[in-house]
Amino acid sequence: MNSRIKKLRETLALRPLLGDGATGTQLQQLGLAPGAGGELWNVDHPDRVQSVHQAYLDAGSDLLTTNTFGGTSFVLNGHGASARVTELNEAGARLAREIAGDQAWVLGDIGPFGGMLEPFGEAQPDEVAIAFRHQAKSLLDGGADAILIETMSDTTEAEIAVVAAKDVGAEFVVATFTFQQSSVGFRTMMGTTVAEALASIIAAGADVVGANCGTELSLDDYVKLTTEIVAASAGRPVILQPNAGSPRLVDGKICYDESATEFAAAAPRFLAAGASIVGGCCGSTPEHIATMRARFPR
Repeated sequence: MNSRIKKLRETLALRPLLGDGATGTQLQQLGLAPGAGGELWNVDHPDRVQSVHQAYLDAGSDLLTTNTFGGTSFVLNGHGASARVTELNEAGARLAREIAGDQAWVLGDIGPFGGMLEPFGEAQPDEVAIAFRHQAKSLLDGGADAILIETMSDTTEAEIAVVAAKDVGAEFVVATFTFQQSSVGFRTMMGTTVAEALASIIAAGADVVGANCGTELSLDDYVKLTTEIVAASAGRPVILQPNAGSPRLVDGKICYDESATEFAAAAPRFLAAGASIVGGCCGSTPEHIATMRARFPR
């Protein structure tokens, strides 16, 4: 085990860690067009990407997430960049590593591959595994300390991603699903329960499990979700990264209603429910994280 991962495990055992917030919405404020490939900015506009990482580090984040959510060959293909997986992911990890230094750990971000596995879609598990391995290795080679697999809905895809990261040498893998409320409780888009979802990634070898994003969930809902996740976590540390409210379109721009004060006020409730890592997802900003830091034990 390398020294940085050893320190990460030791610190996590001693105190909760504060994650960072949204990357995409921050880059959009810096000029990224909605729907454009933000990963391309790791090479085209590295200074802007690093300004986001710096803002989160200054806000007090213990963990910085690379700008590589859509960094698989499948997603990059939609931007004409499927051949640039190594380049863009290594660059994304390097940019975060340079800002983090010894003050924070870098999570190499892997999101869904953007399609459906058979029998629901045409993607073959083997080719998806190859894509996840390629991305994870590039992130580790670029300087990521650990791998974050997030916003998953399909347990099979999540398992493939966790195993792929472990296969290429990741010593610490964080894996999260996105949930929504249904008439029978929290479910993924595929109808999977919290317990079923977590069992899949625990069996695959995830070191930290939890949830990020979510559809139309209030902060109260996220507290309840945290409780369910902790109960199903089999003793593993739990991460929660909620949205800053539900998105609304105002004058052509997407807005989120949860203020930094409201967001931060919920942080102690997430910790009391058993979360070990708390950060933010869509709509959260450095202000949200900085305000949360003031309510967070160190």
